This record gives sequence, structure tokens and C-alpha cells, in this order.
Amino acid sequence: MNSTKLDFALYLIPCSIGENSPDQLPKASLEILDSLDFFIVERARTARRFIKACFADKAIDALEIFEFDKHDPEQGLEPFLQKMQEENRPAGLLSEAGSPGVADPGQGLVRIAHQKGIPVIPLVGPSSILLALMASGMNGQSFAFHGYLPVKKPELQKALKSLEERVAQSGQTQIFIEAPYRNQQLLATAVSCLKPETNLAMAIDLTLPEEQILSQPISKWKNTPTKGFHKRPAVFMIGR
Repeated sequence: MNSTKLDFALYLIPCSIGENSPDQLPKASLEILDSLDFFIVERARTARRFIKACFADKAIDALEIFEFDKHDPEQGLEPFLQKMQEENRPAGLLSEAGSPGVADPGQGLVRIAHQKGIPVIPLVGPSSILLALMASGMNGQSFAFHGYLPVKKPELQKALKSLEERVAQSGQTQIFIEAPYRNQQLLATAVSCLKPETNLAMAIDLTLPEEQILSQPISKWKNTPTKGFHKRPAVFMIGR
């Protein structure tokens, strides 16, 4: 067990992307993770598995882990934060994958912590959105993240064309994600409705051995085999 003495704060702890890989977190972040015994997470099972992968000898059963996902009412966060304050106890918000509060339900806990005067400390770790943007060759000075686009084809076409128009007007990179099993459906729709000169990037299985990053005009996507992208986590971008 790490003996680091932590300040009273809510620590935002990134998790590895795709698999339990402690080497994706820097030493300083791992030391803080090791020193905490009080967590709020989206899924307790995967959180315990990640912590165990980071510290094989850690007594996982001795940790206090509270679950809270995006479907729970935010009032359910109050007992956790109250316990923090009453015990003057540091706690960790552990993401399911990547960085807490970014495409993740953790932002509600962070907002309430600020309202209660609890210090919030973000730790260094992976973010699939930033990694994808870095590797896209698109505008990294101005960009917007939209989360998930509509599923039904007419609404999806409308959303994609709207993002394409934003790129044309401002040059701002437009970033979005999709459930892995709908990758091919999204790509097919984008290829059918976007202009040939529009650039579309796709970053797949980031940080994993099978990582793929493609950034090319729609005209080239029309001749790109996409069957191999099915059910693989990806980040999509439209830009110049």
C-alpha cells in the first residue's frame, strides 16, 4: 500500500482505454490511486478489476466503492459527498474508460463537489477524444465534441450535414462517437450524404495493439473496406 498522504479532495482518476493497462497512467497518478480507499465509479466490478491490475497485492475487498451511473438521479450523490466531508476523507472518481467527466457521467459529481467547496483535482491519463484529435491532422485549435449522433438514418444524415456545414463555415473540427456495433451504419451514411471533399477521420481501438487511424476525404472512403471496423470502439471526426 502506498503511504502517500493525500489532501482532502475529490481526485479525478483516468482509466486505461480498451483493456486494463496500468502503463497508460503516469507514476504520479498511480500513486494517488494506490493511496485512496474510497471511490465512486460507474461499475464496481470493472473498477475493482482495473485497480487490481494496477496493484496486484492491494486488498480490493477493503475498499469502499459506490456505484453511480448516468441513469441515477443526482440526489444519490449526496450521501457520498456527505461522507467525504464528515470524515474529511479524500475520494476518487474513477472513469469506466479514459478520463472522468469527458463523455462520462462523472461531471455531475464534480459540479456538486464544487458547489460544496470540495477541492477537485484532475489527474493525468488517457482521453480517446484528445488522442483521436491529435492523430487526425485536423484543426486542434478549434473543435467541438457532440457525443452520440441520432441513430435513425434521416436524423443522422441531417446531423452529419450540419456538422459538415460548421466545418465549412469555421474550420472547426467536429468530433463524435458511436456504439461500436453501429460503426458501419454510420460510415455508410456519412459516405452517402457528405461532400466528396469533406474529410472524415476514424480512430479505432486507440492505445491497443490493433489501433487504426484513418483520416481521408469522403471520396477516398468510398473505396475503403469497412467490414473490419465492426464492433471496434472508435472516435469519428469531420474537418479540414
